[in-house]
Amino acid sequence: MFKFLFDRDTWQEVYDSMTKNKVRTIITMIGVWWGILLLIGLLGAARGMENSFNRAFGDFATNSVFIWGQSTSKPFKGFQEGKRVTLKLSDTRKIADNVEGIEFVVPRNQSQGFVVRGKLSGTYNVAGDLPLLDVVQKKNLLKGRFINQSDIDELRKVAVISEDIYKQIFEKDVEPIGELIRINNMNFSVIGVFKLSNFGGPSSDIHIPFDTFQQIYNQGDKIGWMMITGKSEYSIKQIEEDAKLILRNLNRIHPEDKRALGSFNLGEQFDRITGFLIGMQFLTWFVGIATLIAGVFAIGNILLITVKERTKEIGVRRALGATPFEIKRQIVVEAVFLTLIAGLMGIISGGWILILIDKAFGQGDDATLVNASVSIGVVLIALMVLVALGTLIGLIPAFKATSIKPIDALREE
Repeated sequence: MFKFLFDRDTWQEVYDSMTKNKVRTIITMIGVWWGILLLIGLLGAARGMENSFNRAFGDFATNSVFIWGQSTSKPFKGFQEGKRVTLKLSDTRKIADNVEGIEFVVPRNQSQGFVVRGKLSGTYNVAGDLPLLDVVQKKNLLKGRFINQSDIDELRKVAVISEDIYKQIFEKDVEPIGELIRINNMNFSVIGVFKLSNFGGPSSDIHIPFDTFQQIYNQGDKIGWMMITGKSEYSIKQIEEDAKLILRNLNRIHPEDKRALGSFNLGEQFDRITGFLIGMQFLTWFVGIATLIAGVFAIGNILLITVKERTKEIGVRRALGATPFEIKRQIVVEAVFLTLIAGLMGIISGGWILILIDKAFGQGDDATLVNASVSIGVVLIALMVLVALGTLIGLIPAFKATSIKPIDALREE
């Protein structure tokens, strides 16, 4: 078999067969080329969308829910409708102790702060946070560090600022670590600079120690909201419902009051988008493989026509002693060769398409398709599928060619 593949006459016959009708050969190969180009393009775009999604959610523990207090919509236990619900630090401890499946409960507070450095100033969101925030919402630190437990214990006036604030109130090339900024007329030492996440969830421009925030803004036990992170094996939806039940009891909220507590379930949103991406990948494979099969079948049909045209030639070869196996082998080689060449052209074209997609949609922090690409493994699988389909489809005209008796083939006009 291998000797046959390296035989010059074999490839001369393949070449002659392809060049007898060049237009038909090109049109035939376009089907396979387009199929694998479409497969690679769609898979790359799907991967780019997934990468964009992962980058947006990358800073967050996705099995999380945010809960905050609003105002009641129903009177309950002597309280009138419209009572403002204020969450407390003690509420977070009760939830952590009584809700199954919780990994972390992170209390957070936030307010507006007027920030001044020299002659530059601006109004930004200032959050009071614990070191635990950097575990559940990992900060992309460009310089310095995040808040640590010593900052909390010693009520230090330190601040971690966003890259945008650094650019707005610091002169170019000035090292910010250790520099002082004034937040609402109080000096804070900058200990870190971070890059803001692309995810549109709760975010802050400046982070200061939680206890320092509570003292400066006279918050006492009050918190703005809490971030609850569940263990991966537990339902974040169930954790949300259990946490809200405890908060309703602690804050005397009517069991059917849906307005009193606001929430955003990041885990549910993540699952929906993940499901969408899985469905999109399945659809991509389905469309791509279906197009490939259609292209390969076109090659089979063309080879059937070619066999019909070469009936007399096949009869001569059979009369001269060529075995049915040799005839079949030659036609299968032609089918595989056409399929493989068209597939390789599709892979190369698909690579260029992904490069163009990356240049058009994959640049910048707000890129829609980040690093649109296809793994080598997927390309190899596509090639193997092509070879397998080419071999199978080549058997149809091959059996057709050998089904004609030599004497009948020689009589064919």
